[in-house]
Amino acid sequence: MKTYTKLYEKLCSKENLLKAYQKAKKGKSKKKGVIEFSKNLDYEINLLQKELLEYKYKPQELRKFIVRDPKTRKIHASAFRDRVIHHAIINILEPIYEKIFIYDSFASRKNKGAHRAVKRFDYFKKRFLVMVNC
Repeated sequence: MKTYTKLYEKLCSKENLLKAYQKAKKGKSKKKGVIEFSKNLDYEINLLQKELLEYKYKPQELRKFIVRDPKTRKIHASAFRDRVIHHAIINILEPIYEKIFIYDSFASRKNKGAHRAVKRFDYFKKRFLVMVNC
């Protein structure tokens, strides 16, 4: 099995944090938290990097709200700066773990998801029914 080194250094790199910022803001550039973070981008990225390197980073409290579309759901949303950290972690870990996940693992993966999982289930269901009817 391959050994990976200096992952935390890579996580904390300014390059990784800026890439994570770009991913986190995609489709959300008009949101208040994104606008505020973007106004002082260099400062915010440097602050995140400093907090990470000094092991002082703490996620902010989740914002809670209710959505009704059509069913009622309670949503807990991370602050934008925490979303940047989420993406920074994914940038480092996804390439490592994606290689070793089984093909039929669908949750939270690129080009996978619930719809593909249902299609895959239907594929196996049909194969099973053909085997049983033989």
